[in-house]
Amino acid sequence: MQYLIDNFFSLTVTGLTLGAIYALVALGYTLVYGVLRLINFAHSEVFMYGTFAALWVITLFGAKGGGSVGQVIFWIAMMFVAAMAMSGLIAVLLERFAYRPLRKRNAPPLIALISAIGASFVLSELMGLRQKIAQLLGFEASVRPYVANSRNNTGMPEVVSPQPVFTLFDYQVTNVDIFVIVGAVAIMVLLDQFVRRSRLGRGIRAVAMDPEAAALMGVNRDRVIQVTFLVGGLMAGAAAVFYMLKIGITRFDVGFILGVKAFTAAVLGGIGNLRGALLGGFVLGLAENYGSALVGTQWKDVVAFVLLVLILLFRPTGLLGESLGKARA
Repeated sequence: MQYLIDNFFSLTVTGLTLGAIYALVALGYTLVYGVLRLINFAHSEVFMYGTFAALWVITLFGAKGGGSVGQVIFWIAMMFVAAMAMSGLIAVLLERFAYRPLRKRNAPPLIALISAIGASFVLSELMGLRQKIAQLLGFEASVRPYVANSRNNTGMPEVVSPQPVFTLFDYQVTNVDIFVIVGAVAIMVLLDQFVRRSRLGRGIRAVAMDPEAAALMGVNRDRVIQVTFLVGGLMAGAAAVFYMLKIGITRFDVGFILGVKAFTAAVLGGIGNLRGALLGGFVLGLAENYGSALVGTQWKDVVAFVLLVLILLFRPTGLLGESLGKARA
């Protein structure tokens, strides 16, 4: 308890930073669930591919710490472009090849869930075996910087050096902390406005509310579902950039634990609720940090899972509980 009191503000800021990343990944879970009533467990790998895309583009440009302001802005912009494009592509391909055939055959939800779990393992292992795949295809030498040590941790050069911006009592809030938190909230606001005000957003809400009625009104359900997966992938790609700027290390199975935590955040806020995903992410990030301060950092992941169980037991609809289909225009 004394450690929590002494480090309250540092735990709060770092908790909000991690919570912002959880929230952006949780948006993908909540969007797909709101439209299809499907838990897309492969979404964690969509995030993982985004982290590698961000790493690879930095490797391609030879970025490293100490660059000028213009160089840093360019590198970060390229990270966002690469990560969001990669994650968006993987998400769309998932929908096209793993879920759409099952939907066309009216497969039961359990089959779709099994397909999601299988796709998660396939995507993860493909990334973990990228070095062997490159060797089999005969071009391992030319892509060595991108495939070497494919099953080990891979670090990214420090693109943005953390610099204190202001002091919050005993904690120096850095530029990276501010960028992650403010950036995540800004992206969330843009997504919220897209879903509430754009034509495609209204289509997403219509399909989430009543797919049959939406089809009778001329809404192309397949297109809406594809856009939903794409938007969720873009959010995961943005989260991947923030993750790499803050953590700086990725690996082929990095999405597993983080994906479970993002799912916890989605459930915590109210699965199918966009604003709930943001709230759930921040609450989970804070709960993790405060809990690890009380019981030890080795129990940090356990805190998230215990919180998930408690939410499911006592408030299964989450903190906000409003579904995507009932969101007000």
